[in-house]
Amino acid sequence: MSENKNEQPQAAQTEQELNELLQIRRDKLAKLQEAGKDPFAITTCPRDHYAQEIRDQFETLENQDVCIAGRVMSWRDMGKASFLDIHDKTGRMQVYVKIDEVGEETYKEMKACWDLGDIISVSGFVFKTRRGEISVHAKEIKLLSKSLLPLPEKFHGLKDTDLRYRQRYVDLIVNPEVKDTFVRRSQIVTEIRNFLNEKGFLEVETPVLHTIAGGASARPFITHHNTLDMDMYLRIALELYLKRLIVGGFDKVYELGRCFRNEGMDTRHNPEFTMLELYQAYTDYNGMMDITEELIRTVAQRVLGTTVITYGDVEIDLGKPFERISMVDAVKKYAGVDFDAIATDEEAKAVAKEHHIQYEERHKKGDILNLFFDEYCEEKLIQPTFLMNHPVEISPLAKKMPGNPAYTERFELFIVGREHANAFSELNDPIDQRQRFEAQAALKAAGDEEACDVDEDFLTALEYGMPPTGGLGIGVDRLVMLLTNAASIRDVLLFPTMKPRD
Repeated sequence: MSENKNEQPQAAQTEQELNELLQIRRDKLAKLQEAGKDPFAITTCPRDHYAQEIRDQFETLENQDVCIAGRVMSWRDMGKASFLDIHDKTGRMQVYVKIDEVGEETYKEMKACWDLGDIISVSGFVFKTRRGEISVHAKEIKLLSKSLLPLPEKFHGLKDTDLRYRQRYVDLIVNPEVKDTFVRRSQIVTEIRNFLNEKGFLEVETPVLHTIAGGASARPFITHHNTLDMDMYLRIALELYLKRLIVGGFDKVYELGRCFRNEGMDTRHNPEFTMLELYQAYTDYNGMMDITEELIRTVAQRVLGTTVITYGDVEIDLGKPFERISMVDAVKKYAGVDFDAIATDEEAKAVAKEHHIQYEERHKKGDILNLFFDEYCEEKLIQPTFLMNHPVEISPLAKKMPGNPAYTERFELFIVGREHANAFSELNDPIDQRQRFEAQAALKAAGDEEACDVDEDFLTALEYGMPPTGGLGIGVDRLVMLLTNAASIRDVLLFPTMKPRD
């Protein structure tokens, strides 16, 4: 136990000191192996209880034999007895180990060859100490796996954010609240599925490898299929295959899947992320607004037990009806510019210059309206708000509004100034869809790397007839961020994308 008594915070250790600690642990392993007690040769453990289970059922389990297993996180050596804290997936349990109970040989081996971070099993009976702490009195202890690297010092933990993301396995060991976040993420995903299944949606799986980049405006990752000798794209969206299924006769479908976009990385963007997309025949974007609001409210209630949440220092009420506002009205409200009074693209560019909005020459009135929204409005939408009726220029897959074809039946959901969902009344006119695809292809040829390709097979599907359909996409990672009060998307991804260290 000499290493544990003298172990210093990892940040304070010199390279020489750390190397000495590593060697000490390897020497201990070698000693065990020479004695025929190689922990890595053990293949199973008769564990029958978890720490939280013992606490919850103490009245029933008191004085009963149990077997628990976990990682040694602290150790108080009292000579012929020791108190160990071991952690399993449910939390911490104190273990009392006495030389007379486990045997002198085992006890000496424990003190000589075991370390913090080692994984052990304990068989013994449940009791409560004189201080009232529920514990396990060991009758038998066994080393199951040797930790050859020292854990970060317990009072300071693993605080280096970059290292936490790179070594999530250590982060999970020493920062219990991190594990709680990912347990909650799993619960959120489960409740999304439960909600949609209860509504009669069918979960499906569609291809990750696409022959063209479509379904969204984004730069794709490109790979090469050797057998077919052709380039393929990791999907940037789930949309176009799911709508093919609506054509095929499925009325309600959804997919929870990974998407990939070869773009920037920040607190809200990771190159690979999880999307929920769902499509329902015989409804429109109003139906999608209703289902979006109900889904988010239901998931929050089921997972958190409340619809009033805190994000940062802001209280968000998911129980109230979500506000609905058009993009034109939002820009009029927050920027003081009425795009209904602007007739031409040139007039829109002139207004953009007056407000110092940067635009490209190819941009049309609708593009510039969207730039105004980004600049003046997005961060103002704190409480849940459906932003509606986007310009046709930025909505190549959405139906035009009847009587106002410059705009589409589309909405985005904003909460705390961030987009959380995107939905349309889906365009089901194959002639209109071809024209919009071709306009996108022209933009791509002019250098827009995020523009869509023409998907001929999807156009063929539409020509067979797709019923009126509402479609919705929700960024699952951002929803998890919202419901766990996480500041960065990396805090809700177990293994976020990181640039390798040299």
